[in-house]
Amino acid sequence: MAFSPDGHTLASGSADKRVRLWGTATGKLRTTLTGHTDTVESVAFSPDGHILASGGADGTVRLWGAATGGLRITLSGHTNLVMSVMFSPDGQTFVSGGADGEIRPRDISHSDPLSAMRKISRAVHRSFTRGERSKYLGPAPGVRLEIFND
Repeated sequence: MAFSPDGHTLASGSADKRVRLWGTATGKLRTTLTGHTDTVESVAFSPDGHILASGGADGTVRLWGAATGGLRITLSGHTNLVMSVMFSPDGQTFVSGGADGEIRPRDISHSDPLSAMRKISRAVHRSFTRGERSKYLGPAPGVRLEIFND
């Protein structure tokens, strides 16, 4: 479970594959978020309270709009359940930790991991290797990142 930064909302994950958002003043259910295909193991709010992250036994992380409950993106890459999710204090980096022994940091100032990887490729002037692409994007046949010269 996790409280929103303003303390008005409590998020909970459960074995029924759902994330629930509760009003703390009333104790009443505000909304239910669906999409995980197995138990929701962990939830966390971004420091500004705009994004809610959930990690599940399905090996995925989902980022939701906290106000609307709309799914923003589903992140894959873990090969086992996601046990922990958290944001950096500045809200720009999101980290997930899984039972696969991996910790996966992601720059969420971009709309998706592929966008972040393109920015990194430009900065280091090289393409990602197949192993690096697989590690950060998960299995994605046909995705090819090239060196970008600006």
